[in-house]
Amino acid sequence: MHLWLSFAVLALVLWGITGVTQKLSTNCISSERSFLWFSWAMIALSGAVLFVAHPHWGLGRLVVLCSIAGGALNGLGAWTSFRALESGGKASIVISLVSLYPLLTVALAVLLLRERLNLAQTFGAITAIAAAILLSMEAQQQPEG
Repeated sequence: MHLWLSFAVLALVLWGITGVTQKLSTNCISSERSFLWFSWAMIALSGAVLFVAHPHWGLGRLVVLCSIAGGALNGLGAWTSFRALESGGKASIVISLVSLYPLLTVALAVLLLRERLNLAQTFGAITAIAAAILLSMEAQQQPEG
């Protein structure tokens, strides 16, 4: 197995477990408090990475701005997913739906980076969109009476 695939599978497992822990936390505390605890955990992990990796800081302005924007967008995405869970969304639906964010990445990569999709990748994207639509559909509650 390629090293990158091992890391991708590990990320899948970690994020899969995260969806359940996020729902459990928003069942007990507000989305804002859940997000703040999430942020504190990220700060602690960032400190550990700094300690272990000893990064090179000679970066261009665009790289720094893109990194900051990526972190801010990631944080806003996390906070809004906490809000979706707190607002009554089922973890099985909310996490599955927000985990389709790579579709937007694919669309932007095609539009902005001029990347190309082959037929199988296009079919996969269309299938994912269909899955998002099906996941977001909930049965209407029948009034008791």
